[in-house]
Amino acid sequence: MVDFPSARDRLRGYLNDTARVDVGRLADVRHDPAVLIRLIEAISRSISSGVTFTTLADDVSAIAPDITAETIGNYVNLLERLFIIERQHPWTPRLRNKARLRKSSKIHLADPSLAAVALGVEPSRLTRELGFFGQLFESAVIHDLSVFADAMGGEVRTYLDSYNKEIDAIVTLPGGRWGAIEIKLGGTQIESAMVSLEQTISEIDTKAVGEPEFKAVITGTGPTYTAANGIVTFPLSALAP
Repeated sequence: MVDFPSARDRLRGYLNDTARVDVGRLADVRHDPAVLIRLIEAISRSISSGVTFTTLADDVSAIAPDITAETIGNYVNLLERLFIIERQHPWTPRLRNKARLRKSSKIHLADPSLAAVALGVEPSRLTRELGFFGQLFESAVIHDLSVFADAMGGEVRTYLDSYNKEIDAIVTLPGGRWGAIEIKLGGTQIESAMVSLEQTISEIDTKAVGEPEFKAVITGTGPTYTAANGIVTFPLSALAP
């Protein structure tokens, strides 16, 4: 059994050491560790969501009123180099409609447990805050998908257009191949996720980018099966080579 208080304390110490020591070792910058901790908290609140440096600066301004989006961008770059955060960049295919593609990246903590610890969210609280639990679950799925995609020479991107049509994960592979994945915490959301996935893919110009190699819905608790439309659904625990 995991000793939660001990694990929490180690992760909190890791984040504190990053802010107090590691950033200064990596780059010759003057910084207040409290500002970096606040930035990590702000990123944690927006985990699995597109967020701009301006939005993060607004959050951090509570303790650093003069901080700019440019400074936040520099800090984010440093945290990425320290492997504290990972960015999920946007996928920009040609579209059939007049929508514009959103170009902001999603920012994830290297492990979703770091986000929970940064915000002081304990396991018992997650059952009462299913929205945030869903964000953490999506981040965990993106982490695992990225491991597999990287091994195949690919990467995991995100898709969002100006009509708010979204696909949680686009896996791009060598040779222009790609797959589309929706991520849902509960199995009761499978059908609606499949409908949303099909509708969004229909707006992508597949004559230009090709048909998706696969379509899937990954859940936390759902069953494993292939629907009549070819979409596969399975729980995260079934994800394997």
